[in-house]
Amino acid sequence: ASRVLDAGVRLPRPLSPHLSAALAGKPISTAPLMDLVWSQPDTDRWIVEGAGGVLVPLNEHELMVDLMAVLGLPVLIVSRSGLGTINHTLLTIEALRSRGIAVAGVVMQGEPNADNRVAIETRGHVAVVGEVPRLDAVTPDAVQAASACLAPGGELDAWFA
Repeated sequence: ASRVLDAGVRLPRPLSPHLSAALAGKPISTAPLMDLVWSQPDTDRWIVEGAGGVLVPLNEHELMVDLMAVLGLPVLIVSRSGLGTINHTLLTIEALRSRGIAVAGVVMQGEPNADNRVAIETRGHVAVVGEVPRLDAVTPDAVQAASACLAPGGELDAWFA
């Protein structure tokens, strides 16, 4: 059975986490988040969505990558498929690996770009596990259709074993 853990930090404005939290008067700290995680059954499997990127600030002292490191989960990077993605994605991979965080793969979002895909796979030593189209409207049907493009060959199965 699947469920959504509807607890944690919810912020009203679509800004970087530290700024949205400051404007809402709700500072983010990893300690209460980890207390929430550790209070859950050990048998639960987690999919956690990050916000903004691995080096975005959570607060005055912590970055998103600090939370990722404490969670200890493998990271699935979502990157754009177009111009600039090689540098952005390789820097993200390097930032994660330098902190000992496992990279499960990359999902490229947007118009497929074979050259960018090959560059990320060969230089990042990582699998691109899906190429998902840009969604003009995020509806249940659109998400269902896009999910068929994610790890169609079972590339992520080993991470869920």
